[in-house]
Amino acid sequence: MPRPLCLLFDCDGTLVDSEPLLADEMSTALTAVGLPFQPSDYMGEFRGARFRRIVAELERRHGSVDPERLEPLEATMRSNLNHRLASELRPIAGATEALALLQDYPMGVVSNGPENKIRTSLAATGLEAVFGDHLFSAYVANCWKPDPCLYLHAAREMGFAPAQCLVIEDSVVGVRAALAAGMTVIHLNRFPDVEETPEGAIMITSMFQLPTVVARLVNDPPSRVATAR
Repeated sequence: MPRPLCLLFDCDGTLVDSEPLLADEMSTALTAVGLPFQPSDYMGEFRGARFRRIVAELERRHGSVDPERLEPLEATMRSNLNHRLASELRPIAGATEALALLQDYPMGVVSNGPENKIRTSLAATGLEAVFGDHLFSAYVANCWKPDPCLYLHAAREMGFAPAQCLVIEDSVVGVRAALAAGMTVIHLNRFPDVEETPEGAIMITSMFQLPTVVARLVNDPPSRVATAR
């Protein structure tokens, strides 16, 4: 690959440990409208998926919910989540250290979540200065992972070709989106015993490993940097 010139990070589960909070709030909201959902369902089956796709799948299994209830349901859930993010959120272990060592690269955040959630998460964990306004939300681009269009949009806005971008993702949904966009992908696989890294991605199990892998990618093709443990 060309020397990686731009680093694109997923947010939830990659930079910030927001997924347990999201899963908890989602469980409360969905169960209240008759769609049985446990926090473990998100972590096990739906991690990284768009909220409305999760709702659609649960409706397929358990029956439809009045559409007029869904919009206020989502608004209340996201409001409650933002309050918790602001006070309870922590960065993923090693993320702060990795970003400090990679600060010479242009960096952006690419997330399926709303932009205000991205900003709240980065501010709560002290990471907002690293990325500035290089925040790319699916709700602004109007396209969601696993469609590659969100990553292609981010690369275009950052001023780089897809082949010049290196993506760091924790969810299989996001990894597949970035691979389909023609980018090199590092899969932060924090659950290697139960989750398989898609073919074509480079696996790491900790953000502390990221700077070393990026440095190796500068000099070696991805096929020689297949896994870092």
